[in-house]
Amino acid sequence: MTIQEYIDRVNKNYKTGLSTEHSYRGDLLNLLETIAPDVHITNEPIRIACGAPDYIITKKNIPIGYIEAKDIGKPLDNPDYKEQFDRYKKSLPNLIITDYLVFQLYREGVFVSSISIAHIHDGKIISKPENHESFKNLITDFCKYAGQTITSASKLSKMMAGKARLLANVIENALTHNVETENHVYEAANITLSEQLAAFKDVLIHDISPKGFADIYSQTIAYGAKVGRLDHIWPVRLQLTYIT
Repeated sequence: MTIQEYIDRVNKNYKTGLSTEHSYRGDLLNLLETIAPDVHITNEPIRIACGAPDYIITKKNIPIGYIEAKDIGKPLDNPDYKEQFDRYKKSLPNLIITDYLVFQLYREGVFVSSISIAHIHDGKIISKPENHESFKNLITDFCKYAGQTITSASKLSKMMAGKARLLANVIENALTHNVETENHVYEAANITLSEQLAAFKDVLIHDISPKGFADIYSQTIAYGAKVGRLDHIWPVRLQLTYIT
């Protein structure tokens, strides 16, 4: 699929007035597969710790990038998206945010570049062919991401702090979800955490909250990984999952 063919298909759906964010998913997948045939792109992959990005890009089964797509016509800087986008930027090292027409690339939470391949005019989507080659280069670069190299203690500490915060959120959600919902599919795992929290209360801090326990638990794991010389695994995306 060429970029112009992609835009034509998106425009056809958009003009009906009946399309949603999901209406364009397959078209974008086809376009990305044409531009980057050496990677595997999965639409609607399983939930990961920070949420559920719309696409995951893998190479040899290793995640190398994520894409979050929003509906056409709603600006990407809309306040409704801020919490989710901030969470993804903090957690996903190689991220594209898009409304199917504008593509914004972030690396380690830092904005890199933005390419617009089309715009809306008089109820139609109009191509911007002058940007198509730059878009191909952006996608190619995005799909060649190889992760970051740790070059200083400061960089490592910041990375591990971010992972600890992410893990703390996962643990707290697992604990509180177990309290709220019976017969959950992850009930056994959550009960194990609940038992550890109860033991912690009995022995150490009697009035500790699930949030406080999650903070201590995650920091202990992060510190243990460093001491155990496992810090080389932290750039790999945390794959802890739970169902909400």
